[in-house]
Amino acid sequence: MATVTYDHATRVYPGTERPAVDQLNLHIEDGEFLVLVGPSGCGKSTSLRMLAGLEDVNAGRILIGDRDVTDVQPKDRDIAMVFQNYALYPHMTVADNMGFALKIAGTPKAEIRTRVEEAAKILDLSEYLDRKPKALSGGQRQRVAMGRAIVRQPRVFLMDEPLSNLDAKLRVQTRTQIASLQRRLGVTTVYVTHDQTEALTMGDRIAVLKDGLLQQVGTPREMYDTPANVFVAGFIGSPAMNIGTFPIEGGVAKVGTAALPIPTAAISALTGEDGGQITVGFRPESLDVVPAGSSDGIPVSVNLVEELGSDAFVYGSLTDEKVAGTVRSGAGDAQVIVRVDPRQVPAKGETIHVRIRPGEQHLFHAVSGERIA
Repeated sequence: MATVTYDHATRVYPGTERPAVDQLNLHIEDGEFLVLVGPSGCGKSTSLRMLAGLEDVNAGRILIGDRDVTDVQPKDRDIAMVFQNYALYPHMTVADNMGFALKIAGTPKAEIRTRVEEAAKILDLSEYLDRKPKALSGGQRQRVAMGRAIVRQPRVFLMDEPLSNLDAKLRVQTRTQIASLQRRLGVTTVYVTHDQTEALTMGDRIAVLKDGLLQQVGTPREMYDTPANVFVAGFIGSPAMNIGTFPIEGGVAKVGTAALPIPTAAISALTGEDGGQITVGFRPESLDVVPAGSSDGIPVSVNLVEELGSDAFVYGSLTDEKVAGTVRSGAGDAQVIVRVDPRQVPAKGETIHVRIRPGEQHLFHAVSGERIA
């Protein structure tokens, strides 16, 4: 087991001007489960492959423990990788697949068998050791791929979207198994996913990337409660945060005909570049449904109600044209998402009025998108 450190690590692919990963500075503690998350093309898989030695590091360095592995061959880095596709040998049994890397390394047969049986017990695969991969389900094959990594007893686990090929129910079950397994083994793990729900539920810490740049690192709670900028605010959370840019008049943000009080310190922090405007983020659970005619009510036309049993979410359009052009959410431009009482859901086509709950808004600079402390 070991720490992992990216020290200004940069990767520029030939023929491109913009780095795929741009001066990544990130320290991962011994035994930590860190999730790299971001949209497609943000550099998360490239960062993982740099750590594995599968991509060159054009500038900066990467350390595993105190050892600089920037120019070390992948086989000598003492890491084990789990891929999106299981990459199992179809003609080998589960036991042979799990122990193949040890066999190549010249490990004695008795020790291979012992390690394979121990890993199989951990992964509930003991009864499948003599089967071929074609006789297994998708979730079982992924556990075999995990077992192949475990038997090597590496210092670091690397996982590149290992759940992408599984169906929704199996993904939930397997991500729970992976997280609990990592806690039990205590091996430093770097896990790549584009699914922010996976990131929030699995990681000790999350690192959000965009366009090759690290946006924020923190615990799931820190990322949710205090996003560093508008991108992180809109990316972390399901359903996504509602975000709008509004003018400041007389110490309040004008949200159409409604007025949202803004702390004096936040207004003082605005710069000339902001042009007298402020960007406000508010999560679906931070909106209250209020009676029509309320002075601080924002009218929303209901397009869809997503009923989930314990929760219900309204996806609606803003009917106030002054507000509509400045607000966006996970549902699109001029759309908002509101969490409502699942026992009192409005009808499609109905207009409801919502109010941003005081003190639960997130404030950002209108131009830079950076959080106002």
